[in-house]
Amino acid sequence: MKRLSLARFATGLPLAGALLLAGCATGPQPLYYWGDYQPALYGHFTKEKGPQEQIAALEAGIEKARAAGKPVPPGYNAHLGLLYAEGEQTDQMLKYFEAEKALYPEGASYMDFLLGKFKREK
Repeated sequence: MKRLSLARFATGLPLAGALLLAGCATGPQPLYYWGDYQPALYGHFTKEKGPQEQIAALEAGIEKARAAGKPVPPGYNAHLGLLYAEGEQTDQMLKYFEAEKALYPEGASYMDFLLGKFKREK
């Protein structure tokens, strides 16, 4: 009788190990779609990429995020708005600042500060 249960245990052990490893194979998925946001941000601060090149990369990232069904990270829309502000495209700037406020209300006070600064400069 003991031999039979030991044989069952021995045959079930590899199966249990395989199931355990399969459960660990997929790690947690990122919450946001980052795309080229970090390289674009780095390029902005090092002046390696011009504003139009960064805008194109970030706009493409937004489309890819929509296709993947994931939101862009906090600050993504705000950075895009700042790039449009550099090019004096105020309608686009306002669009992305409002999008940032809508997606991340915890940053609304900063977006209001930037909008207020823009209105004072005008």
